[in-house]
Amino acid sequence: MNIATTRGATKNSLSLPNILTYGRIAAIPVVVGCIYAQSILDGPLWLRWVSVAVFIAAGVTDYLDGYYARIWNQSSAFGRMLDPIADKLLVASCLLMLAADGIIHGWALWAAIIILCREILVSGLREYLAALRVSVPVTKLAKWKTTMQLVAIGFLLAGEAGDMVVPVVTQIGLLLLWTSALITIYTGYDYFRAGIHHLIKEDEG
Repeated sequence: MNIATTRGATKNSLSLPNILTYGRIAAIPVVVGCIYAQSILDGPLWLRWVSVAVFIAAGVTDYLDGYYARIWNQSSAFGRMLDPIADKLLVASCLLMLAADGIIHGWALWAAIIILCREILVSGLREYLAALRVSVPVTKLAKWKTTMQLVAIGFLLAGEAGDMVVPVVTQIGLLLLWTSALITIYTGYDYFRAGIHHLIKEDEG
């Protein structure tokens, strides 16, 4: 790689949209740490509100990085690769922590399992299709799925602290989690169908 290419890659990696994505990744240990300290270490309930505030800020960056990438023409291959990874890391970490916390329990665990399995499936399919130089664009429904997951997790992070303000906060979060899990099945099937289609074509070729 020559000097000009290296400088271009560094400039792209330090663009505002990518910095916002880094911030979303950096928020993960803060959110998880707050829930761990409150639930596992019996810390004060206000830690849950801190986790919600940081999580909301991280969720806002999910919109802003794409927005600024479009209006400032700062879209890059690095950003397109990192953005969905940041989303998956944030969602998976929070779901696992909420399961350990006991907020997600019983039948609700199946919703979390569906979401996590879908993310692994889609990641594998994307890697396979990328090797074939096949791009699978993110649909609007998939974007809505991510938004609903983030909203559901936000309610669940509030948990007991939220229930003290509005008694149904946790129940709303669990309902939204199941709704996003059902949408996840549908969008995951779209990716799976595309992967199978190209796999059959490659075998036939």
